[in-house]
Order: sequence, then structure tokens, then C-alpha cells
Amino acid sequence: MIRKIIHIDEEKCTGCGLCAEACHEGAIEMVNGKAKLMREDFCDGFGDCLPNCPAGAITIEEREAPAYDEAAVKASREKNGAGKPMSGTDHGHKGGCPGSAAAQFERDTKQDAAPAAKPVSRLAQWPCQIRLLPAQAPFFDGAKLLIAADCTAYAYANLHEDFMKGKVTIIGCPKLDAVDYSEKLTAILRENDIRSMTIVRMEVPCCGGLQHAAETALKNSGKFIPWQVVTISRDGKILD
Repeated sequence: MIRKIIHIDEEKCTGCGLCAEACHEGAIEMVNGKAKLMREDFCDGFGDCLPNCPAGAITIEEREAPAYDEAAVKASREKNGAGKPMSGTDHGHKGGCPGSAAAQFERDTKQDAAPAAKPVSRLAQWPCQIRLLPAQAPFFDGAKLLIAADCTAYAYANLHEDFMKGKVTIIGCPKLDAVDYSEKLTAILRENDIRSMTIVRMEVPCCGGLQHAAETALKNSGKFIPWQVVTISRDGKILD
């Protein structure tokens, strides 16, 4: 039958996983870091996933597709408990963002007994949350900007000394805030004398939304500013 159904542009997809979280029917899964429509008969075509995509990679199209199978969706939901329905295929996680997968890390307990110097906060301004920051502020003048995902401060022990020192730090989580940061970041870059930009993100796919927003803001600002991306693993290592 001809009906409305979502289309995912893999080239635009940043792998943030927000659409998979938003899809109540469980039609979308993350496969090799990209969102994929795994069950066409699970997609109702209403597009609840669209506003959650920071990259604009999802659109609604009208084409030949199997009819929406509400009974199958309900059966899948019941089979998998209170969580969202699954497509029945395991691609590293079961429905939802792979960044939410539980993990436990082995730590060297000997380090806990060793004396350590008292840490010093390197936060240079307030507020630091992207959504709370003004587009213009005196502390942005000539600043080296650090855009950090919330979780990096907990995963990477020396974030203050290695990344925040000498920088204006702004933080956010695209998954929990469910907003597109690019507009605010564009305004900050455009209206202030920013000297450089460092993006520190986690390895999980949802952090791709933060990186994409920062890169989009840099392009939209029309400025040529040195920038770099640093990725932190879930167990606190620098990956690149």
C-alpha cells in the first residue's frame, strides 16, 4: 500500500540515538552507529522521531510500504516488558540509545590509598549550562571555548586541569535537554571574539548531537576559528 513512512538519510545521521529513543513503536534501531528503520510495519508514519533529530536526517515520505501493524507493536511491547518494543534483532543494544547500556569498570584500588593534591576548580565563569548562557558576555571576549558533554566531567578524572584550565567552559547533554544547541552556539561564536573551540564528548552515539551542533554553529557563524574534537571512553580514556 502507499502510505506515509519515515526516511532516514544515513549521510546526515550522526548516530546520536535520539530518534530510537523517541520511537515508541520500536521501529528504529542503531546499527553500526547509524539509525535504521528496522521494521516498516512498526512505523506509524506520525514522525514522533523527527523533532528529536538534531541533524535533520529524518523526513516523512509517501511510498509503498507494509501497513502499520498495531497488533504486532503491542505484542512486541508485551513480550519485552514495560520498555519500548524491539524489532527482534540484536545490534549491540535492545531498542534505545546504546549509550545507555550498563557497564562496570575495574579500577586500581591502590590509587585510592595514595595521597593526592587537593584539586582546584578551573571553572572560569557562571552559568556554564548552554541553555542558561547569554549569547553575549564579557567572559567570552578573547576566550578559548570548551564545549563539554555533561558526562565527561565524571568519566575523565582530570578534566579541570587538562581541558578546562584557561578556557570558558560550557556544558550540555543533547539527549537529556532534547534541544538543538546550534542556534545558541552560533550566536555565541558570531557575537563574541572566540579564539578557539574544543569539543570534549563521550564515545556514546548520543554525544554526536553535541559535536554536530558545535560544528554546525562554526559553519553558520561565518568565522574561521581553530577547533578540535576529543572523545572520552566510558571508562575515562582519551580515544582521539
